[in-house]
Amino acid sequence: MSKPAAVRSTFLLKILNRRLTSRAAIIAITMSGLSKADAVQAEDASAGKPRSGGIIRYGHFQEPPCLYGGWVQQWYLQRQFSDNLVARAEDGRILPWLATAWTISDDRRTYTFQIKPDVKFTDGTSLDAQAVVDNINGWLSDNPELENPTAGPYLKGVFESAAATGPLTLKITLKTPFEPLLNVFAQSSQGILSPTGLKRGKAVNCESPVGSGPFIVEKWNRGKNVIFRRNPNYSSAPATAKHQGPAYVEGIEWRFLADPTIRYGSLLTGESDVVYHIPAVNWQDANSRFKVVRHLTGGTPLRLALYSERPPFDDVRVRQAFAYASDRRAAVQAAFLGSLPYEGNFALSQSSPEYVSDLSKSYSYDLEKANKLLDEAGWTERDANGIRSKNGKPLIIRITYTNAFSPPDGDQVLQMIQQQAKAAGFDVRLQPTNQADFWAGKNLGPNDYEIVPLYWVAPGAEIYRISYKPDLNGVRNPFNPSRYQDLPLWDIIQKAEQAADKAQRIALYQQAERRIVENAPSLSYTVLDVTLALADNVKDIWLDSGSVGEPVFSDAYFTGKK
Repeated sequence: MSKPAAVRSTFLLKILNRRLTSRAAIIAITMSGLSKADAVQAEDASAGKPRSGGIIRYGHFQEPPCLYGGWVQQWYLQRQFSDNLVARAEDGRILPWLATAWTISDDRRTYTFQIKPDVKFTDGTSLDAQAVVDNINGWLSDNPELENPTAGPYLKGVFESAAATGPLTLKITLKTPFEPLLNVFAQSSQGILSPTGLKRGKAVNCESPVGSGPFIVEKWNRGKNVIFRRNPNYSSAPATAKHQGPAYVEGIEWRFLADPTIRYGSLLTGESDVVYHIPAVNWQDANSRFKVVRHLTGGTPLRLALYSERPPFDDVRVRQAFAYASDRRAAVQAAFLGSLPYEGNFALSQSSPEYVSDLSKSYSYDLEKANKLLDEAGWTERDANGIRSKNGKPLIIRITYTNAFSPPDGDQVLQMIQQQAKAAGFDVRLQPTNQADFWAGKNLGPNDYEIVPLYWVAPGAEIYRISYKPDLNGVRNPFNPSRYQDLPLWDIIQKAEQAADKAQRIALYQQAERRIVENAPSLSYTVLDVTLALADNVKDIWLDSGSVGEPVFSDAYFTGKK
């Protein structure tokens, strides 16, 4: 690291010596470990500015296999140590970040960006146009050390080239117009990393990635925490930030506390300053005791992807019957106790700008309709337990799931759906799979399941390119878990992506949205929310609701008040 040894030592010992104004004397505060977040110094108390110092002790839920990658849990981490080309405001406007300005050609195929001068990665490498080019080319390569599992599905097929036409000028050329391009660049998974650091290889970069962001990865203690320390030279905050310059706090202890009772309890006892994902049983208590910030992510909601490539879900009537046979609204209310909303529009999350609210009423529980559709589809035989069969084959539905894609208490939803669907003759079998086995593909082979609960977050309907792109030219889309192959739908999606007129683009995306719901390749039950509960003495932690709700700690500060 480029940080001078003396400063690094100061950080590690947590010794803060700062000069105050004439209204205060010089004081020194020794911080014991990472547990004295409230022991902070006034940066300029007389001017009413945020205080500087302290360590944010943050209790998170899930620990990823790498500190950056294609899973939203990794994006939360990457938001702390890397910067993006552009930022997206909550109202959808694209604002400057590393790119201070940009132009788009009349044919909508060429984007020219001006990169902010004098920005460096925390290993000392210059963040110039060529560094961004190196990142983008790596994302879209077939090199497993560099490829980006989020950027690739969006951009492969539309991307032509990236070139540095000057030290701080970046030119991106597309094969066809792709209007969601700037939305894609605003997501934390497309944070720019040091090309020098990337040369160390994926294994090293997973442990200690190097960006230009407000914090530096100090150490990842697997199974315990990630220690971030402040980047003292930070000068490239996005236009959406609450302040420019280095973070106020000295660092973050990002703790992995998988047990929801322990995680929430750590906030109650003062062992954490902030915690992620409030358990349903504590939702009302948290809102009465603490400040709660929340973002409902865009993209796809939490959905049950129905394997539509083979029986029984290759028949749209069976898919629709399963939708009518499961009272998902009641299951969500019972499992989440009002802490999460029901989502009946399984094509798009309600925070997406293209969302059609009327579709949230789709496939309300109706056992009579479910039975009629199954009869029409030929599943007319029943055994002594009421399970239907067709040509001697029982109507078995296996649901493979993991806590990586299901919130706490989500298991209860699946258990209730299991019982509800039995009344229509479905034999639903649950296949819980731990996170490591799930990533390794256990219970996910083409003949291993009929349903898998998943989500894919995004600002909006651009997610359709990933989730519903059909297999083309012999190339399988691995991100289409329902295996739903609909060429007319794909045609609508592409037209929407290429529509420069916003109103036309939204209308096309909503046409696709209605088609997805009508054909039921998936079902939804709730949304993925990002929720934080904050202690009283920590201020200005926010969620990047313009992107996918990543927690932002670089504007946070302590008041010193317990």
